[in-house]
Amino acid sequence: MPVAGVCAGLAMLLAGGEAFAEIKIGSVLSVTGPASFLGDPEKKTLEMYVEAINAAGGVNGEMLELVVYDDAADPNAARTFATRLVEQDEVVAVVGGSTTGSTLAMAPVFEEAEIPFISLAGAIQIVEPVRQWVFKTPHTDTMACEKIFTDLKERDLTSVALISGTGGFGKSMHAQCKKVAPDHGITIVHEETYGPRDSDMTPQLTNIKNADGVQAVVNPGFGQGPAIVTRNYRQLGISLPLYQSHGVASKQFIELAGDAADGVRLPAAALLIADKLPDGDPQKPVVVSYKQTYEEKTGQDVSTFGGHAYDGLMILIEAAKRAGGFEPAKVRDEIEKTSGFVGTGGVVNMSPSDHLGLDLSAFRMLEIESGDWTLVE
Repeated sequence: MPVAGVCAGLAMLLAGGEAFAEIKIGSVLSVTGPASFLGDPEKKTLEMYVEAINAAGGVNGEMLELVVYDDAADPNAARTFATRLVEQDEVVAVVGGSTTGSTLAMAPVFEEAEIPFISLAGAIQIVEPVRQWVFKTPHTDTMACEKIFTDLKERDLTSVALISGTGGFGKSMHAQCKKVAPDHGITIVHEETYGPRDSDMTPQLTNIKNADGVQAVVNPGFGQGPAIVTRNYRQLGISLPLYQSHGVASKQFIELAGDAADGVRLPAAALLIADKLPDGDPQKPVVVSYKQTYEEKTGQDVSTFGGHAYDGLMILIEAAKRAGGFEPAKVRDEIEKTSGFVGTGGVVNMSPSDHLGLDLSAFRMLEIESGDWTLVE
């Protein structure tokens, strides 16, 4: 089935007529390196949907050119590529930034150039405080903490330990969980950390196992670290509930963690359980369509990370349609006015004070059972 045929609502975004210009959309992604599980599906998604848009006539009769650079999860490289997108490629907007570190390195470049930037990274610092030209599509780390703590309270679990990655996302989520824990009646009784190159978290987890009063464990982090934590957790025979973040919301985490992943809970977008959503769910047509398109086109399992790229691109395209073109200031204004956009991450309603536009209802609590995602009712 062709991509254009399965993209729900795509035809409404596109205008016919002969193309008379080529509009450059920029992207800097972590296609290789330790965050490739983020950047690879993001790149594939942007490429397939830009191709579909052009095949259907472009936007306002104009064809799109996608300019992608791979920062390999290096913030310094990301900033260099951001400057290149502005000064050499002369892009009109950017959808990218796989990691929090890369996004925060690039944001000042796009702010200074006054180019709309829709990030695909998780930390709340990307949009709080609000930057005029910066937006994002993934749920924030603060929201992840709140969703986890809400689930813990429903299970009458109130004393938790944190084992957190020291990278940009893990560090930020660690801080956000500590900040919002009192609001949810949660007490953090023990804390451990691990570095991005650590290959064994047994010492830290042994400390948690021996700590008094721990009822559950929360692991802020992404990449291979949480999979190692999960394997070591089971090897040590720790039976307490284990929660991961939406930073591991892909089948790659389950494959890396193996059988140890069973029983792990995490907040994630509805995309991971697309086929299991009730028919009346407003997201179902969008997430089922994207899932089918991505998996048929790539032969890979869908992940929420590619979904973030889909949402970012489509928010940009709809804004350009409303703006009547790709003049950056007008597009920026229309992105900020995004209302009722049904994406893979939820229903987006942005405003001058909210450059994300998602609330906690956009998160679903999932549990891994027999190597697959299940919805926690």
